[in-house]
Amino acid sequence: MTTRGVLYVHSAPRALCPHVEWAVAGVLGVRVNLDWIRQPAAPGNWRAEFSWQGEPGTASRLASALRGWHLLRFEVTAEPCATAEGERYSSTPDLGIFHAVTGIHGDILIPEDRLRAAMARARKGETDLEAEISRLLGKPWDDELEPFRYAGEGAPVRWLHQVV
Repeated sequence: MTTRGVLYVHSAPRALCPHVEWAVAGVLGVRVNLDWIRQPAAPGNWRAEFSWQGEPGTASRLASALRGWHLLRFEVTAEPCATAEGERYSSTPDLGIFHAVTGIHGDILIPEDRLRAAMARARKGETDLEAEISRLLGKPWDDELEPFRYAGEGAPVRWLHQVV
């Protein structure tokens, strides 16, 4: 069984770009050449997108291979398939890595034990429930990555179509 997904490298210093390609190639088992373009949101940084196909768990292995580089901002998505839910990983230098399970329409699915834990912390006064739910949904990562998600003028655009 295979799934497919997309790796979005939102910002990487130029010196790190070949290392990203080697890490991705190591996970996928094939040579990888990314189309790097300048990242207007972070002068001196570069961005790339890469569509991949692999067995369930590939998104996790890609995120693990890239998470150790502090100056890298990236997201990895995987579509759900017959044997696995979809996934989304987001990583920023300041926040670290975020993982979410996603449904067939891309919605984040929060396990009930995580919701119960958030409610328990809020009940004890340890945190605000709205802030906890926002974190479970990945809002801090979305807020930080949003300026980097736009490729800017002249960037290659790939349209992905799915027939239902």
